[in-house]
Amino acid sequence: MADADDKPGSQRIDRWLWYARLLKSRTLAATLVTSGKLRVNSERIAKASRLVRPGDVLTFPLGDHVRVIKVLAPGTRRGPAPEARLLYEDMAPPQPRTAEDKTVGPARDAGSGRPTKKDRRQTEALRADPTD
Repeated sequence: MADADDKPGSQRIDRWLWYARLLKSRTLAATLVTSGKLRVNSERIAKASRLVRPGDVLTFPLGDHVRVIKVLAPGTRRGPAPEARLLYEDMAPPQPRTAEDKTVGPARDAGSGRPTKKDRRQTEALRADPTD
């Protein structure tokens, strides 16, 4: 019986995602596919054995972004990043982060929450014995 990878120009989706360095491991790639969150040419797939060919468009969530990737070539190995970048075209690159996105926590009004060092010094000055 011939392996599915023997068809020229096609490759399993989990292996291709790993070769293209879009996910850190083939297990993570297979998990993404079986979760039903990945679409190939607008068709939701749920099997990691699904074959992809050059020209297919993949849509899936990755981190905070939805990635839209066009397959340019099947991979032959998991090589360095510049080599992996030749396997696909990023149709919707992530938007650059703004200064508002970099806030660590929710903003709070002045005077609420934990006192600052300046507040502590003012409080100690009020409590200080005036005879000292």
